[in-house]
Amino acid sequence: MENWSVDQVCNWLRQRNLGELVPKFREEEVSGAALLALNDRMVQQLVKKIGHQAVLMDLINKYQQKKSGLESLTYCCQTASPKLPEVISGKNLKSFFARYKTLQWTSSYALPDFPYDVKCILAEKKCPDHSMRIRIIEVLQADMTKYLEGSLYPNSQQYNIVVNALLQAYPFLDEDGNGFLLWKRALKDRFKYVRRPIEDDEQVLRNKCKFGHRRGQTRKSSFAENKPDDVRMQEEPVHLEGSAMDVHIKWLKQEYTKTQRNWKEVDNRMNVTIEIRRKMISDKAPLKDILRLFPFLRCPYQLFREFQLLTHMDIYKKTVEILEIYSENILSLYVVRNNPINIMLQENLKRHTEEDILKYMKMTAACLLLPDVFGDDSSLFAVVNEEVKVVTPVLEVKNPFNVNSCEFALYVEREELAQLDDCTMALAALVAAFHVFDIPCPKRIHRTLSFLESLVFEVRSPAPLPAQVKRGLEVPEHPSM
Repeated sequence: MENWSVDQVCNWLRQRNLGELVPKFREEEVSGAALLALNDRMVQQLVKKIGHQAVLMDLINKYQQKKSGLESLTYCCQTASPKLPEVISGKNLKSFFARYKTLQWTSSYALPDFPYDVKCILAEKKCPDHSMRIRIIEVLQADMTKYLEGSLYPNSQQYNIVVNALLQAYPFLDEDGNGFLLWKRALKDRFKYVRRPIEDDEQVLRNKCKFGHRRGQTRKSSFAENKPDDVRMQEEPVHLEGSAMDVHIKWLKQEYTKTQRNWKEVDNRMNVTIEIRRKMISDKAPLKDILRLFPFLRCPYQLFREFQLLTHMDIYKKTVEILEIYSENILSLYVVRNNPINIMLQENLKRHTEEDILKYMKMTAACLLLPDVFGDDSSLFAVVNEEVKVVTPVLEVKNPFNVNSCEFALYVEREELAQLDDCTMALAALVAAFHVFDIPCPKRIHRTLSFLESLVFEVRSPAPLPAQVKRGLEVPEHPSM
């Protein structure tokens, strides 16, 4: 395209149903090189109709992206070992290109080119309304599916990369510091909505069994009460005052079974029913009865929100700050130097060079090593690649340093309460669970949780720590000039 003449550019416009632009392009002598050099302002001056502007810029951007991808792929093939042609020959050629494209995307993701109307809204730096949010999510979902070669099952790391890219490009979308969770949840819901028409496909059913999203199947008895057909109110363990409360609870139970949920209404009804919920918890009602009436407490976002209603603290945001500040200090302590988790971390760090992945691994290790730092029982805090045996809230962690297959889950009373995306969400959920369900902290992890709570609640005098640990966890101040 760079070497096209004006006539070739005009022919290209006609083939793209943009023949109306030909006279103007001839008048301005737009060649192939000039076409690729056009920016938004030039296009607006050259093309009158907004629809034509959007189509033209989209075609130019797609060509440039395609060219960039081919150049980098060519470089990869040229710099590979001499055995590479044998490796990617025949049937393996398609899988090689798919793997390369996926790796290229996850290591340096760039947001897609949004439609013109979306660009206009984002340019105003105002929070979009509900319909525009849906438009943004639809574009992101389509873009992720394209780079995943049609797969509808992104992993947690890929969700995180896309949402982080969105919020870095448009910081005003991070509403009150909760934007990351809200956008990530909306993107996940969009993928669930797209997957819904093919939910009987054999591969989808296998994935549901693997990741815990089942319909008509159970792994534990606590999940049996969440089937879509089971939406009738059963005998309640406590007396509910007024039919209005019954209506709210019944609506919450029905909404939980849906794929597309009205989260705003969920928040409102959870607010309305908090009094009866807190009464059940204070009266020591069985946890399974509480979760049967209020199944949204299984969702990490609602668990964090419940914690915020009780304490006026954003537990997720605080946990992110804690791990970012203390991770390096924790990993440098002598007490954890020969710990199996730290040894596993050091081995995995050698296999990666991406800064985001290295940071993720270090934060995960710091989270898992916290009980060992304080001399507490780590089995009451997190169970790594083993079966959960304790009844108090505990984290189940599988493959903690494998970014593609790591799994985090919160268990209470030996039952899985929620699946979690990463170590930050897992640590926040663990601390929140003790408070939300009013569960006494075991003495053998008391110092660890006391330390975390002192940071979450910004207590001026944190829980007493061993002297060597306290010195190691002190964040160094910047030297005065």
